[in-house]
Amino acid sequence: MRYQGFELTGKKIIVTGAGTGIGRAVAVGLAQAGADLALIGRRPEPLREVEKEVTAQGVRALVLPGDISEREFNRRIVSETLAAYERIDVLINNAAVLFKGPIEETTEEIWDNTMEINLKGTFFLSLCVGKEMIKRRKGKIINILSNCSFVAEAGIGAYCISKGGLLMVTRCLATEWGPHGVQVNGIGPAFVRTPMNDPVLSDPHFVEWSTNRIPLHRMGQPEEMVGAAIYLSSEAASFVNGAVLMVDGGFTAC
Repeated sequence: MRYQGFELTGKKIIVTGAGTGIGRAVAVGLAQAGADLALIGRRPEPLREVEKEVTAQGVRALVLPGDISEREFNRRIVSETLAAYERIDVLINNAAVLFKGPIEETTEEIWDNTMEINLKGTFFLSLCVGKEMIKRRKGKIINILSNCSFVAEAGIGAYCISKGGLLMVTRCLATEWGPHGVQVNGIGPAFVRTPMNDPVLSDPHFVEWSTNRIPLHRMGQPEEMVGAAIYLSSEAASFVNGAVLMVDGGFTAC
């Protein structure tokens, strides 16, 4: 008999930041694995393109443009996903922003924008979804973290701080919600070639340093995060809680 542990057919999964980069790759990969999706992002045009890729796999897609830093939008994500699919099996928190520059040039506006999306918005969306999962005593939340959740990187200080905070959100929710049947885990990419990372990838010194720092001596690709997302979304990870699966080419092993 074929192993069924990675089966996602019929799962209902929310992906934030689904229009580009890791979110786009993960959404398409989950669709290929059989999941129906709610696609969340600030710009409708990229989401519509992802919708075409997703539905081409023979699954359903719900497109919800908006900003997760807005609490009312978070509530609407939950209500409209439930109206369309009746339940939420998995939430993948991928939406994020990054500012590149010396930490002393971090303005209050940059700080607030970074924390509102990377940390606060993700936290409160998780609460909205988590309350529904607790009712069912079943669900999975996957936070896209970073090697910067563990290691400080010069020039992206606010981003590192926000991702460090999201690591603790992951652990706190896993601890409190585990008894309710809700698993909360993280995926930890290193430097991945995405549009969000364009500011750092345009710096040749940063690229040289980072590729030398990663034992595989190359950047990651968004599609290389898909396997981890499928695993943590599936029953194969039924006893995994409060963990971070590093997909970083060995960066944090050094």
